[in-house]
Amino acid sequence: MKIARIVVLLSVVVLATAASLTQAASTGRQALTTSHLRVCADPSNLPFSNKAGEGFENRIVELIGKELGREVLYTWFPQTTGFIRNTLKLRQCDLVSGITTTSETVQNTNPYYHSAYSIVYRKSLGEPLVTITDPRLKSLRLGIVAGTPPGDILAGQGLMGNIKPYHLLADTRRNAPARQAVLDVASGETDVAFIWGPIAGYFASQSEEPLVVTPLLNEDRRVRMNYRVSMAVRYNETDWKHEINEVLAKLQPQIDEILKEYGVPLLNDLGELRDSNP
Repeated sequence: MKIARIVVLLSVVVLATAASLTQAASTGRQALTTSHLRVCADPSNLPFSNKAGEGFENRIVELIGKELGREVLYTWFPQTTGFIRNTLKLRQCDLVSGITTTSETVQNTNPYYHSAYSIVYRKSLGEPLVTITDPRLKSLRLGIVAGTPPGDILAGQGLMGNIKPYHLLADTRRNAPARQAVLDVASGETDVAFIWGPIAGYFASQSEEPLVVTPLLNEDRRVRMNYRVSMAVRYNETDWKHEINEVLAKLQPQIDEILKEYGVPLLNDLGELRDSNP
């Protein structure tokens, strides 16, 4: 009888413990309170981040860390397939420094910038290019990162035969396809490239050959060209998300200055180019 009662009591304890753990999981474990701001980022992915802290995400994260009174501590992982699964979800960090607000694998903070895919071409090409439907593109060599939105419109315009493709997913420690697409325009390997705005703006500004970067704002509305970018936390960590949102709102003027310094094309809430762009 005594043994049976002990077994029953142990069972109750086990079930109660399991219930507590389940409840804790359902309410969400918030980011650990430590002296560090633990961030997941790519170690070699300018203009966003690198180990030397030269990216605009690095600089924005440093602002956040200073505001929170925490030293920034990085977990480095190439931002390609498996990035979230191997970093944030494994609790290797508490914050991802940049992700589109369309992501379904994380909980997004409020966006801290809004940009668009852009057209990049040599200034010497002549009259401005502002849209993928410009008939002059039929006689030009075009560069595009495979699988990105401009490709859908290029295909509809019958321009696939003019295209030099660049890989969408790559280990950024070894390859930087979007950067190479901009460099190829500068060198004359191609005439025009269609690249995510922050990448286009940054590398075009570093080119000795004068390049023009124009956000694609006048394309077919069925193909989305502009995206808001936020940071990311784990699901259910709403207190932590709100804390980051408050800091982002407070620091937004300084964040905007950093983004402009890196040549990021910035849009307003209506998807229009902001007057304050460089």
